[in-house]
This record gives sequence, C-alpha cells and structure tokens, in this order.
Amino acid sequence: MGEAQGESGPYLHRVGVYVFLIAFTAVFYLTNGPLLLGHYDLGWHLAAGDLIRQRGEVPLQDPWAFTVGDQRWYNLSWLWDVMASLLYQHTGFAGIVLMVLACGAVIAGYLTFCGLSSGASAPAVCIAVFAACLLYPCYEAAPNIYLAASPNIATMLFAIVFYGECLRRRRWYLLPPMMIVWVNLHGGFMLAFPILGVFAGLALLRRDWTGLRNHCLAGVGCFIAIFVNPLGWHVYDGVRATLGHFVQADIGEWRSYFHNMELPGSLPGSAYALTFIALELRYRSAAHAPLEARVLAWLFLFLGLYQFRYTAFFFIFASVPMALHIDRLLPKRLSSFEVQRAMLAAGVVGVLLLPFTFMQVRPALALPDMLSDEDARHIEAHTSRGHLLNHWNLGGLLIFRTQGSVPVFVDGRAATAYPDELLRDYLRLVRWDIDAATWDKVTSSYRIDAVLWIRAHDQLRHFLVGERGWKEEYTGAYVSLYTRQEAAPR
Repeated sequence: MGEAQGESGPYLHRVGVYVFLIAFTAVFYLTNGPLLLGHYDLGWHLAAGDLIRQRGEVPLQDPWAFTVGDQRWYNLSWLWDVMASLLYQHTGFAGIVLMVLACGAVIAGYLTFCGLSSGASAPAVCIAVFAACLLYPCYEAAPNIYLAASPNIATMLFAIVFYGECLRRRRWYLLPPMMIVWVNLHGGFMLAFPILGVFAGLALLRRDWTGLRNHCLAGVGCFIAIFVNPLGWHVYDGVRATLGHFVQADIGEWRSYFHNMELPGSLPGSAYALTFIALELRYRSAAHAPLEARVLAWLFLFLGLYQFRYTAFFFIFASVPMALHIDRLLPKRLSSFEVQRAMLAAGVVGVLLLPFTFMQVRPALALPDMLSDEDARHIEAHTSRGHLLNHWNLGGLLIFRTQGSVPVFVDGRAATAYPDELLRDYLRLVRWDIDAATWDKVTSSYRIDAVLWIRAHDQLRHFLVGERGWKEEYTGAYVSLYTRQEAAPR
C-alpha cells in the first residue's frame, strides 16, 4: 500500500497542482467575463477582421476615417482580428471570451510547469502562480487589461512560452516558427528579443557556449521570421509608430505605474512587488532560483514603474523566483501527499464550477455600454452628411456599430493609422477645461459638423451650446451628440 501511494505521489504532484490552478484561475477570469470585453479597441478589431475576410487581403489604407489623408495603416494584429471576427460570427462574444479564457489557462499551466520544473514544491507554486495570475490582468486600471479580448493576450501568451522554453534549454528551435505566428498577432513580438537577450547574455557570462549558441541562433531565426507577414519589413514602421510616439503621454497604459495606481485596488499588486523585493534581498545570494528569471523579473519591475503596461510581465516573470523563495518559508509537511491530493480534489470542484459560472455570466457578455446600438442609430441619422469629431474612446465602438457608415475622426489605432498632425490637433482638445481658440480652430480646419463626446463633459456642453450656438441633438446614457444648427439634417 505504501509503495502504491509512493508511486501515485509524483502523479498527483503534477496533475493536482495543474488542475487546481487552471480551474480556479479560469473561474476567476470567467467571473470577470464582461470586463474582458471592456477594451475600447475591440470594436475596430472585429471590424478589421470582417474587412480582411471580405477583401481577402490586409488593407494598407484606412476605410473608416475622413482624417487619414495618405497615411498608411499598419495593422499589426491582422491575424488576431480575423480570428476574433470568425469567432464572433459563429459564437458571438461568448466565443471570444472563451478564447481569452483558454489563453489565460495556458499561461497558468505554463507558469505552473516552469515553477515545478525549477524545483519548487506544489504549495509554493500554487501560491506564487495563483497570485501572479490574479494580478497581471490589472483589472483596476481598465481598459489597460492584458487578459482581455484584445491582441495584448497574444503577446502575454507568447512571452510566457518563449520564457518557459528558454528556461528548459531544449526546444529553442521551435521559437522562430512561433515568431511567425506572434508577429502577425500583435506588435508586442519585439519582447521576444529582450527575453532571448537575457538568456544569451547570462550564458555568455557563464561561458555556456552551447546555451549562447542556441539562444543566438533562436534570435537570428526570430529576426528572419518577423518578415513573414503582409507588411514585410514595414512591420518595423508600425512598431516604430507605436513605441516612443508622443501620443503615449496621453494613453494610460503607457504612463507610469504611479499614474495608474487606484486605491484600494492597487494594494495587492504593490504588496506582491514589495514581497518580491524583500525576498530577493533576503535570499540575494541564493543559487536555487534561475538567474534569468530573477533578472527578467527585476527588469520588468523597473520598466513597469516607468510604463504601466510592463507591470503585467513583472508579475509573470517573478512567479518562478517567488515560488522558490516561498518554498523556503513553508513547513516541509505542506509538500506531503495529503496536500497534493487536496489540491486535486479542489481542482475537480473548480472544473465543475466552470459551466455554471459561464451560464451565469453569458447574458452580460457584450461590448462596453459607452456606445450602444441605439446611440449608433441616432448618430447615423444625424451625421450621415457631415464630418464628425468623436472622442478617442468612442472611435472603435463607432466603427463596429455603424460598419463604417459614419466616418470617424480618430480612434485607438493612433499613430499606426493617423498622421501626427491630426493626433496633435486632437490631443489639444482632450482637456477638461475648454480652450475656445483650439476648439474653434480644429472644428474649422476639419469642417466639423457634429461632435460626439462624453456626456459628463459639462464644460464642452456649455461651450458648444451656450457660446457657439450648437444643438445637443441626442443624449445617450454616456454620450452626447452636438450638431451645428446650419448642418442639422433637414
């Protein structure tokens, strides 16, 4: 009997922790299903997928805006857009949420594999990975959510796969083929090179010539694989139009961690980071934690303080060293067969909860309420013959709701679709206090006949209606539509 139990122990060690973590992270994500659809850009991604499928090619010119001029459109997520479009056509928003859920489950499973492979106990891996999987989606700073119905999730997923395969030091030759997929899903594919660079650099310091060779070959292969995409070498123009662009100063996810802090929602993430720092300093000379994992965790901790979007990667990369540090603090008895069996039993319960959770949240799965179908119909009726100046966050939803029948002024594609001059003009408008001269100049230069803005902006209402004689043509739950009197429909 004892021998049989000993043989089943490793099996439960492997299966129980996977089932537990994947099941309960999936339940948590599914419970937040409506938030996963809260990204304002999802609308234009779906519309882009429809457009690509209709034309049979990736458009190089934007068809939905009247302000783009001859600006080229660098759609760095065209493959994700097509996949989302297909899912939406056949399964609705529920299918898209389940796709995101599957990505989250793979991430949780891969992090579990990395932790166990590094020698951490099952309880320690559960604590570290579960904490990371709860924190990296960053729900408290919506719509800056990595686990969301947006191409961001592709970068998160592939970054974890690259990280895990580099830690294993075996299947490095699979990374270039993976890069072919990644480069067509999201512009975050450039993160592959810092990951490979850290592993190659530390291999050089160790004089691990085999590891250095493998990581360098993987890097060269990934660089070549980048050009297997519809944009060719112009994909770098698309990346350059995003990284370091002046528009980042007005986009939340590109701002600092401190700008995005919301209390009390940010307290768990801050506590996790401080715990990581304390354990790293306490065990700074420990050789049991992979140095590559520690370097990447520290690197993205500092990057995350500088720009919030990198904070999610800190939580992910820190999970392995955190698990190994936590393992030192746990009583050894927690690694017993009974604890592993309890994890498996709890995980089975979590799996059984998934379908019930899905049925409960499915009626709430929809695009953000910021712009409803009813709003879109009124906007179509009152702006079909004029130029509409819309708020940035409404652009993607308007493209989706009207299928391009109402040309937009701007949307979340920013510098990958719009000229710099247009973006500078728009950013001068998005201030709570109204600069009358700027508004007059923009509405005149672009021959604006209607303005679609956030309803709560009372200063704009007073300026347009009270001072410039415009009419508040329509008021929805979250938006207001203003029209020039002479441009109102007859």
